[in-house]
Amino acid sequence: MDARENLKNKKKIVIKIGSSSLMHDETGLVNFRKLEKLVRIICDLKNQDKDVILVSSGAIAVGRQTIGLTTKPKTVSLKQACASVGQAQLMMIYQKLFMEYNHLAAQVLLTFDAITNEERRRNAENALNEILQQGIIPIVNENDTVATEEIEFGDNDTLSAIVAHLINADLLIILSDIDGLYTDDPHKNPDAKKLSVVDIIDERIDNMAKGAVTSYGTGGMSTKISAASIATDSGADMAILNADNLDIINQFMDGEDVGTLFLANETDEFDTFDFIVQKGYAK
Repeated sequence: MDARENLKNKKKIVIKIGSSSLMHDETGLVNFRKLEKLVRIICDLKNQDKDVILVSSGAIAVGRQTIGLTTKPKTVSLKQACASVGQAQLMMIYQKLFMEYNHLAAQVLLTFDAITNEERRRNAENALNEILQQGIIPIVNENDTVATEEIEFGDNDTLSAIVAHLINADLLIILSDIDGLYTDDPHKNPDAKKLSVVDIIDERIDNMAKGAVTSYGTGGMSTKISAASIATDSGADMAILNADNLDIINQFMDGEDVGTLFLANETDEFDTFDFIVQKGYAK
């Protein structure tokens, strides 16, 4: 069976959306129409008897808006203050939207030490699986309020891949501001070609990833390839899809040739957490 034809059979899906995909480009304010569509699509996947976990950035950006800051916070303490306000606001929005479609959402905040410590990692794994068992949609973010160095995971691409590993997901979808992985930076090279499927992540793929960052997010394509390494070696397929039109999620799940699909390549010798630290994907 073609890899894309099999996507409709995926049962446990992690979806990651970044800050730049949640905000209006012109103002930096929350894009409520896009949030509502994302929630509706996730609820429809739930209604197809799939488990869905949402990894959502945006706490600092929403908090910055609420506090009234006109520029990105520079200091760690100000980022933490923005996150403390913004995370509550963001969850309030998500809770309201999910309840409109008769689904419950739960907040799960993680820090890197909760993942690298074996006992805490097991607790996080058990909590996530119990939330899913109860039919609830976990909304995961890094606990920016207590984390330091931006912000330990570095970005939510890495976090989403770790979550996919923790719950044994069979698919990770990263929503970005680009169509997928290109042979070169398409913003600079009009001849760059998009890759439809990546069978294995090697040095050639790593070199393609060097390039663009976004206005509101912290990650570029390199962090997405790092996430793909973690997810695929943990046994999950991963996709990079353009978040401009979230209907692309349904198109992708229906097997259409959109985005870039990275195929699972699980190995018995692979240790996700040693790999993360050794490669420097988390700080």
